[in-house]
Amino acid sequence: MKNVFYPFPELETDRTILRKLTDADAIDVFAYASQEDVTKNVTWPAHQTIQDSLDFISFAKSRYEDGQVAPWGIYHKHDQKIIGTADFVWWQHHHSAAEIGYVLSPDYWGQGIMPEVVREIIRFGFEEMDLVRIQARCFEENTNSERVMKKVGMSYEGLMKKRFYVKGEHKNLKVYALTK
Repeated sequence: MKNVFYPFPELETDRTILRKLTDADAIDVFAYASQEDVTKNVTWPAHQTIQDSLDFISFAKSRYEDGQVAPWGIYHKHDQKIIGTADFVWWQHHHSAAEIGYVLSPDYWGQGIMPEVVREIIRFGFEEMDLVRIQARCFEENTNSERVMKKVGMSYEGLMKKRFYVKGEHKNLKVYALTK
């Protein structure tokens, strides 16, 4: 089986280029990853320093080198900067299934950018990875993420009660999926 993540693929949408993150992107990553509005709906803590963002980029670079699923930096063509990330957070080859995760700077919320990005990742998953199922999950209260899932055609599958213990509380997760 061909490893579609080696070399790491670059994808493109009308407004974005999905590409590898580099150390030069640390300031852009820090700009959104340090904001409470962003990190309240993810499992990881807000970045406190540029070094936190560099550590995240280092993690991504090691995955690129190993040909594993890894975060695409969402490069905004017009603004010429990284405004978020999106990726397959896991890929189960033998089940032909994967899960998408994403995060976006609040400066770009409500503009349709994330559905545009997620549609391209879904296309890649079905066409290049030969996936049969693609899912996404969000905290129950994360209506923005849920809206993205609905816009890309995912169907609601259910609520996983108290699925994650994050930041001092048990969180319910909504599950959405799309099948080939």
